[in-house]
Amino acid sequence: MSAVTSVRVGDAAGTTTPAGRMAALARAELALLGRAKATLLVAVFVPLVMPFSLRASIDQMDLDGTGLSVGSVLLPATIGFSLLFAVYSSLVSVYAARREELVLKRLRTGELRDMEILAGAALPSVAIGLVQCVALAVACAALLDVGAPRAAHLALLGLLLGLVMWPALAAVVASFSKSVEGAQVAAMPLLLVSMLGSGTFVPLDVMPDRLASLCELLPLTPVITLLRGGWTGDLSAYDTLGAVATAVAWTVLAVFAVRRWFRWEPRR
Repeated sequence: MSAVTSVRVGDAAGTTTPAGRMAALARAELALLGRAKATLLVAVFVPLVMPFSLRASIDQMDLDGTGLSVGSVLLPATIGFSLLFAVYSSLVSVYAARREELVLKRLRTGELRDMEILAGAALPSVAIGLVQCVALAVACAALLDVGAPRAAHLALLGLLLGLVMWPALAAVVASFSKSVEGAQVAAMPLLLVSMLGSGTFVPLDVMPDRLASLCELLPLTPVITLLRGGWTGDLSAYDTLGAVATAVAWTVLAVFAVRRWFRWEPRR
């Protein structure tokens, strides 16, 4: 693993633009990700399987009076699962593994800047997540008779915010773990809370008002809100601004935490 990284890092050192350096690092990371069978399996297949298990529970929900349908609930949820598993969960493991292998420490001795290292390492997972999200959205729109989004700009905005926010959160979680195994455990609380409380398994519209208000503050909630509003077209300007503000606040907080606490070397 380290040998492959060292070769590719040498290539990156001769690439003087930030985009070129991150692209070289992303190619090396993609090769390493292909060798991590367990991480790749979770990233690729779990988001594809989750919607099938969720469909039965959504069919039993009382959605009358909420303005929601099975399709408008399930489609954003599938994209949320992709962000959680293909992006967040896999990147927590990637960042922890590269730190423990001293790859991150070696990369900092070259031309790559800190944010370029983290962004370059995240690009393969983000690309997998993006492809998955688009494929799942098209499949759900066709199979569940949801159709095209009525406010496509909101759906696109929600997806982009999610693809920026969750890599940053993954780096934060990875920085507080002592091993790759510990990172996987550390990733679970936020993953489970986001799955249960962000409108994926249970829409906020059917929750008690006080619980729904609390769940609106979770990092995945604004993404689901914007995605769902993009397809239904009934998201008000106030709710849109609130969702964007929440997502931006989480992203800024995560970036600050990474700059302040991210560990580039193993804990001894």
